[in-house]
Amino acid sequence: MRNGKRKRASPQTRDPSAQKARRMSKDFSRPSGVLAPTPGPAMAPGDSPAIPIPVLTVLLFSFLVLSPARAIVVYTDREVHGEVGSKVTLHCSFWSTEWISDDISFTWRYQPEGGRDAISIFHYTKGQPYIDEVGAFKERIQWVGDPRWKDGSIVIHNLDYSDNGTFTCDVKNPPDIVGKTSQVTLYVFDKVPTRYGVVLGAVIGGVLGLVLLLVLLFYLIRYCWLRRQAALQRRLSAMEKGKLHKPVKDSTKRGRQTPVLYAMLDHSRSTKAASEKKKGLGESRKDKK
Repeated sequence: MRNGKRKRASPQTRDPSAQKARRMSKDFSRPSGVLAPTPGPAMAPGDSPAIPIPVLTVLLFSFLVLSPARAIVVYTDREVHGEVGSKVTLHCSFWSTEWISDDISFTWRYQPEGGRDAISIFHYTKGQPYIDEVGAFKERIQWVGDPRWKDGSIVIHNLDYSDNGTFTCDVKNPPDIVGKTSQVTLYVFDKVPTRYGVVLGAVIGGVLGLVLLLVLLFYLIRYCWLRRQAALQRRLSAMEKGKLHKPVKDSTKRGRQTPVLYAMLDHSRSTKAASEKKKGLGESRKDKK
């Protein structure tokens, strides 16, 4: 006590349980053995945070080695028509970003018309074709493809009505093995019907070709006519130039020939006078005798 006044303690100071809880919270906020983080060197405003080298190595490895394979693209016709007893070619080609592998494979599957399940009828792998020897296409399939030209076509001989259905071509070119298959539908007839689309396309192509031929012929005739007109114009201009120069030349020739004519006339006159003089002398001599 000083100056008769006593300092009043705060409630937290008077309460020992509150002091104990405050000390425990400080202890839990900083565990034993853990030092406070020390601030690192200050970063310049234009600097970017550095990426650790192990992280870069992992990213490069995952990009080069673990990158997924690109999709392969397979192409076939939409539909093919054939006659009973004849043969038909089912074309199949593909596009791949990889080189042609030795492990390339072609697989043809057949789903009958109205059926649900597809069966394998042909398989090509390791450079060898394997044809179904049990099913409906036994001894009727011929391999005509060439992997070097990205061709996996087959030929089906001795067609029958039961061959109507959908044929699926699947290609694998490791490591390019991801992609969609392609399907072609086969229709077998007694006689292949006329495809009006093909006929219409042929007619349109013929008309366009005829129009193109007529246009070329027109321009050829016009070119020949213009060339002939130019030649005639040059000839006429040359003739006009010749007519202009011809009178001048004639006048010069006449000017040159005039003295010669006068000289010839004088010579003839002098000759005539001399002959007449001689004749007169001769007559005078005869008179004297």
